[in-house]
Amino acid sequence: MRIMIFDVPAENGGALTILNQYYDEAINNQENEWIFVISTPKLIQHENVKILNYPWTKKSWFHRLYFDTCVASKLVDLHNVDEVISLQNVIVPNVDVKQTLYVHQSLPFVEKRYSLGEDLKFWVYQNIISRKIFKSIQSADSVIVQTKWMMNAILNKVNVDESKFLIQQPKLNIQVKKIYKRYEGDNQLFFYPSSGMIYKNHEVIVNASKLLMSQGINNFKIIFTLRGDENAHIIKLKEYVIAEKLPIEFIGPIDINLVYDFYSRSTLIFASYIETFGLPMLEAKMHMSPVIATDCPFSHEILDGYERVSFFDPFSSHNLAKLIEKSL
Repeated sequence: MRIMIFDVPAENGGALTILNQYYDEAINNQENEWIFVISTPKLIQHENVKILNYPWTKKSWFHRLYFDTCVASKLVDLHNVDEVISLQNVIVPNVDVKQTLYVHQSLPFVEKRYSLGEDLKFWVYQNIISRKIFKSIQSADSVIVQTKWMMNAILNKVNVDESKFLIQQPKLNIQVKKIYKRYEGDNQLFFYPSSGMIYKNHEVIVNASKLLMSQGINNFKIIFTLRGDENAHIIKLKEYVIAEKLPIEFIGPIDINLVYDFYSRSTLIFASYIETFGLPMLEAKMHMSPVIATDCPFSHEILDGYERVSFFDPFSSHNLAKLIEKSL
């Protein structure tokens, strides 16, 4: 059987993690032929795994649209594919083969709505691309989601039968080398591995740290895996952190092994309020790390029953500051 997997958007973060998981499984599945259609990730071909790279799809939305509407279906026909697995939230149009759709874009399904002036990209996802995602869900033979809350959110938006869904949490193939041990130095460490998207909500952490400092509480340090120049919002936040002399360090993107090392010696603050899954929470849980997470459905699905977790209102810096103080 020849299976073609599409994932041209995957470049970093959770999307790349999912792509790599499918790639690893394909290598070990010698019964089928696998063809991966991707953009920039460097995957190695194997006897049963072929890699097709299309880096030009990352140039603009127009390039991606052209690929989806004019190129993707031709690839399916050219390679005589028996089945398509799309990891990119939309199916391949105009092909007559079985299609499995992996939906991990939560923006069209969350309560928070973005206006044009607030964030153009998010508005486009919620008001234009969402229609394509809804139609793809209806047309796909089966749909994979990472959490039960995501399935329920889709069912509330799209007229589709629940039997079409498969809930499949991301698989973490990691060996935990060190579990969490409380740091005995002067400043307790807090860690937030995240991109600079506005819904990742770094601002609530910055404001909470300002509140603590104003109360004379300064025996803590917070680590962001941001450079500080990702976008206008993050640039402004970093300038504020520097001006107020807050104990927050922007260390930039780091190797996954260093991420795991931080889990072993820090408390995870997971401040995002829009997620499909929230991988850092599961990783921190595996390392037995304390977690302060947003009081959101995806957080509860991963962390309910875990003893070392506290939940906070994602829009309340006062709420977060109290939990940080308590952990100190």
